[in-house]
Amino acid sequence: MSSMISCHHFASPITATTPKLGLTPTNCFRLLKTNTLNNSSFRQLGIRCSSQIPPQSHLHNEQKGKKFSLKECAITVALAVGLMTGVPALGWSGNAYAANQAFSDVSVLISGPPIKDPGALLRYALPINNKAIREVQKPLEDITESLKVSGVKALDSVERNVRQASRSLKQGKNLIVSGLAESKKQHGIELLDKLETGIEELQQIAENRERDAVAPKQKELLQYVSGVEEDMVDGFPYEVPEEYQNLPLLKGRATVDMKVKVKDNPNLDECVFRIVLDGYNAPVTAGNFIDLVQRRFYNGMEIQRDIQFQSNNGCKKNRLIDFLCFAAADGFVVQTGDPEGPAEGFIDPSTEKTRTIPLEIMVEGEKVPFYGETLEELGLYKAQTKLPFNAFGTMAMAREEFENNSASSQVFWLLKESELTPSNANILDGRYAVFGYVTENEDLLADLKVGDVIESIQVVSGLDNLVNPSYKIAG
Repeated sequence: MSSMISCHHFASPITATTPKLGLTPTNCFRLLKTNTLNNSSFRQLGIRCSSQIPPQSHLHNEQKGKKFSLKECAITVALAVGLMTGVPALGWSGNAYAANQAFSDVSVLISGPPIKDPGALLRYALPINNKAIREVQKPLEDITESLKVSGVKALDSVERNVRQASRSLKQGKNLIVSGLAESKKQHGIELLDKLETGIEELQQIAENRERDAVAPKQKELLQYVSGVEEDMVDGFPYEVPEEYQNLPLLKGRATVDMKVKVKDNPNLDECVFRIVLDGYNAPVTAGNFIDLVQRRFYNGMEIQRDIQFQSNNGCKKNRLIDFLCFAAADGFVVQTGDPEGPAEGFIDPSTEKTRTIPLEIMVEGEKVPFYGETLEELGLYKAQTKLPFNAFGTMAMAREEFENNSASSQVFWLLKESELTPSNANILDGRYAVFGYVTENEDLLADLKVGDVIESIQVVSGLDNLVNPSYKIAG
C-alpha cells in the first residue's frame, strides 16, 4: 500500500464546544477544494481556536486510535492554503525567534531572489565559512539572473558579473588558499588556476556578445568553485548525537544515479536522474537512504504518486503530509519507497521490525542538526534551513504528519515552483527532512507517472563516506 500522504476520515461530529464551523478533517479538505473556506473562516479556524477546546475534547481515528484535535485540523488547513497560494499561512510573530540568532558572514552574500538552482543550494550548504570564495561565487551565480533579460542586453550585466568575480578572486586568492584543507590544498590550487583562466575566457565571451556560450561556461566555472569549496571541508564537522551513532550515517556527500523506466510516454522511454545526497546537513537521513540503495531496496519499485480521495474511508493510506492529500494528485510531488505488503517502510531483517529514523533539520548558524522536532515546535519560526525546499527536485523523507520520527524508506521529490515560496517562507521547510537534490534531468521528474518503474539506483561516488552500513552485515 502507498503510504506517503495521510488523509483521515472521521464519522464523529465535533462537539458543541468547538468553533461554529464544526469541521471534520475530511471537511477541511473538502472546503479547500470547493473554495468555500473564506478569509474570515480561516481566521476562525486559526491557531487561537485550540484554546477553546477542552483537553478531553478530540476526535478519534478509529483505524489507528490516534487523536486528531481541531487544532491539528486548523494547522492542516493553514498549511494547505500556504502550499497552494505560496503565501505563508501560519502568521506567528517574528518575536518568537531570538533576534540575536547567529548567522555566518556569508549569509549576507546570498540575499536576493530565492535560490532555486540545486547546484547553488548545495554549494551554499557546505560547512565552510570562507567569505573570499563566496564573493567569487556569488557574481558567477548571478549570471543566471542576468541571462533572464532578453537579447544581447543581458550581456552587459554578465560583463559586470564577470568583472566582479575576477576582482574578488584576485583580491581574495590568498585567503581562499589559506582556507583549503591541508590534505586537499594542491588540488584546490589547481582548480583555482583553472577558475582564473576560465573567468578570463568568460569575459571575452561576453565582450564578443556570444550569448549562447555564456551559460555553458558559467556552469564550468561553478563546477570549479564547487571543487574549491569542497576542498575546504576537512573531515566531518560534528558528532552525531549518541542515540543515532549506530545508524547508517553519511559523513559527507554521495552521488547516485536513479534509472527509471517510463511507461505510456511516446517521447520518453527511460531516464537517468543524478541525485546529490548531502550528509553534511542530514547524515542520518542520507545514510539511511544510501544503505537502502546498497540493499537494492528501491530496484524494481514503482513510482507511487497515486493520491486520491475515497468515499467513506478517506484517502488511500499514505505517509507524507495530510494537507497535501489533494495537492499531490495535481503534480506537487513524485513519491516512492512503499514496499509491497502491509509494511509502510523497510523491515530490518535483523530485528524484523520497521527501521525508522528521526526528523533531522539543519539550520543556518547551528553546528549540529535538530532532531525529533520541527522548527515550529522549537519556536524557530524564522530560522533558515540549510537545505530548503526551493529547487525543482528537492528530495526529502516522507513521514507521518504528527509523528516526527516515523520516516523509514519513503521519499519524495518536490515539483512545485518556488517563486512565491522562498527559503523558509514555504510550509515544508523545517517540517520535513531534505537530504538531497536532483542535479541532472530534474525537469523530467514532472513526466513520471504512477506505475513507472525504478530499474535501479546506483551509487556513483561517496560510498566511502557511509559509516555503519547495515547492508554489509546483512550480506
